[in-house]
Amino acid sequence: MQRAAQERPDLILLDVMMPGMDGFETFREIRAQPGCADIPIAFMTARVQPQEQDSFLKIGAVGVIAKPFDPMTLPDQVRALWEKAHAAE
Repeated sequence: MQRAAQERPDLILLDVMMPGMDGFETFREIRAQPGCADIPIAFMTARVQPQEQDSFLKIGAVGVIAKPFDPMTLPDQVRALWEKAHAAE
């Protein structure tokens, strides 16, 4: 969490299912760090039902990448999320 505040990444990708702390909890922890409230965060998940994706967007995620993902199209998906997140700047 502190690393996000120090390095200020352009975009953070979080897996929903992680050992220890899940993606939602990690999202909240990052947002609680000073200087991290505006860092764009996207989720990667196998939970691709519309209501689940809506829940990610409602908490402030910039988007969702469905798993399994195609490694050939992943860079384009990440770029699209980055562009979406930075379009408002």
